Amino acid sequence: MNSKTFSTIVIGVGTMGSAACMQLALRGERVLGIDRFTVPHARGSHHGGSRIIRDCYFELPDYVPLLLRTRAGWDAMERNAIACGADPMLSLVQRPGVLYVGAPGSEVVARSQSSGAGFGVVCEPLDAREVRARFPQFHIPDDWTALFEPGSGFVRPERAIEAALQVARAHGAEIHQGERVIEWSETATGVRVRTDRATYEAQSLIITAGAWTPDIARTLGMALTPLRVPVVWLAPLDAAMCASPRMPVWYIDRVNASNQNDAINMYNLPTSRNANAAPGIYGIPTAPDQGEPAGVKIALHGAGTVCHPDAPRESVTAQEIAEIQSIMAEFIPTAAGAAVDSAICLYTNTVDQHFVVDQMPGCARVWIACGFSGHGFKFMPVLGEALADLATDGATPLPIEFLARR
Repeated sequence: MNSKTFSTIVIGVGTMGSAACMQLALRGERVLGIDRFTVPHARGSHHGGSRIIRDCYFELPDYVPLLLRTRAGWDAMERNAIACGADPMLSLVQRPGVLYVGAPGSEVVARSQSSGAGFGVVCEPLDAREVRARFPQFHIPDDWTALFEPGSGFVRPERAIEAALQVARAHGAEIHQGERVIEWSETATGVRVRTDRATYEAQSLIITAGAWTPDIARTLGMALTPLRVPVVWLAPLDAAMCASPRMPVWYIDRVNASNQNDAINMYNLPTSRNANAAPGIYGIPTAPDQGEPAGVKIALHGAGTVCHPDAPRESVTAQEIAEIQSIMAEFIPTAAGAAVDSAICLYTNTVDQHFVVDQMPGCARVWIACGFSGHGFKFMPVLGEALADLATDGATPLPIEFLARR
């Protein structure tokens, strides 16, 4: 067999691409993954040391069956990586629970509860007094409500991608890093991909290029908007109180019920920065195996500025840090210390901020996963599985119909 001929080529081996490579290689497929950077890297959407995993999904209940499948997916990824030589002491997932807190009438809290309960996810409604008693870090007004989901938490994204690629390589996948895709096309028998190094052919192609998708998949026919989103790590004023599992992962919805219709998009995330649409804010506690960056990780969800992924990237500003510190001083003062680090994360938003996992228009053998809109990493195992199904069989039994192009 020609060394430049493969079963499937994957363009972009970050979150979803690495998972697809792993799944395909585990099935015995001859796989080539191509990425313009050395993976993992800090230019896209998979860096920053931690990502939230949760099953009570206020965005849309259709996601919950996929999320429930990811539980076994994370465990399998960890086992496979250890079998391939990964350090067994470096776990991928920690589950201190997720606390959703909201202003009166919060649809984030209400929809989190209804979506989780509809699929049997264990979750516990709490009033403000109960929140303060169980989690004294949180200073929330008496008329606010909350929901605690004990079985969720966070995943280590860089470790997860490294694990997926380690498993993929161990099962025969080729991973080319620092290689730029110039163009791709369908042929009579499959696909052809030309890079700045070589030309490759395969029976199928998967595009998982993140914020670079508009450049790689120009015929997608959907608007994708990359956003620059600041992330800050604050030094805890009380280290024990801000460490997992004593502190849960949390999401604070500051939108008042009277302003919900104006302030939120279709899955109830703030989309503008006017007085009626204060962005939600989320955080992830410290943990013993955290490494760098240290501190409590915090970001505003729904607060970003449009950018191009190749443009010079402005660092997190003093004003952006001060805004997050001010919100922390109000709601979680024990986490409102000095900034110890910051980073820029890229969101790649669709218009409705739901994902796209589908066939490329006009193509028989090309599949795409994109537009994860700041809430996609937690789906890494299950969407890697779905993409492998699509590339090999042209269909998947997994319930992803709602993620088709719109």
